[in-house]
Amino acid sequence: MILPRLYAILDAGFFPDAHAMFIAAEELAAGGCTLLQYRNKSGNARVMLEQARELKRRLSHPFDSPSLRSGSLRAGSNAARSAALGWGAQLKRRLPSQSQNPHFSQKRGEVGHPTLEKAESQSPHPVAQNAIRVGQPSVRLIMNDRADLCLAAEFDGVHVGQEDLSPESVRRIVGPERWLGVSTHNPEQIREADLTSADYLAIGPVFPTSSKERPDPVLGLEGVRRARALTRKPLVAIGGITRANAASVIEAGADSVAVISDLLREPRKSAEEFLQILR
Repeated sequence: MILPRLYAILDAGFFPDAHAMFIAAEELAAGGCTLLQYRNKSGNARVMLEQARELKRRLSHPFDSPSLRSGSLRAGSNAARSAALGWGAQLKRRLPSQSQNPHFSQKRGEVGHPTLEKAESQSPHPVAQNAIRVGQPSVRLIMNDRADLCLAAEFDGVHVGQEDLSPESVRRIVGPERWLGVSTHNPEQIREADLTSADYLAIGPVFPTSSKERPDPVLGLEGVRRARALTRKPLVAIGGITRANAASVIEAGADSVAVISDLLREPRKSAEEFLQILR
């Protein structure tokens, strides 16, 4: 398998509501992102499945998306406009400061779960209008943690951590065709995961990150180099990766960089800039 250089992670916890997350997904696709992981730690399986199916619908059939059917935001839809542009003061949970990341300095928001009917009724942001072009590669969707929801939402793969089902258990659930990724945080875990049927391995955190409440110890670029020496599987680096340091992570041996925070503000523009840097 060949991983794209940019692996976008769409974490529901960073968005004020589902509609904002759907718009961000469409903008990432418009910016050239072809691999996207949906992460939702709320534990509400029904909400997760609803959102996953909507992501699948929008990204599999972009011209059926409500964000591409309408022309612009309705007058007075300031919340949706704010959501599409980066979510401003609505974000309350902490992200890296501007000194850590010059591209993003806003705060992280609480999870919101409006019904899909409400999300559909809102008009789109102009940036998304006609953004996805004919002939653009489709987006491969990865479900975080949940093999059952991966199947139910007809996603293309699943990514599991060290405290989730074992890779072999997940493989028995999702079958041989879907992608399977495994998170690792030290050389021992890399060695163990290398012996499994996982299609790719993730290593991190490479840099300090606030996307997790209890992050593992920072590994640095040397941790990426050690991981590269221990496996021939495709390697995804994650944790604190920005446009300022992404190239160094690839140079250290990663095949792809997983990004959360530095794709939040102006997702389409941010994705385009990442892909330009990683060419």
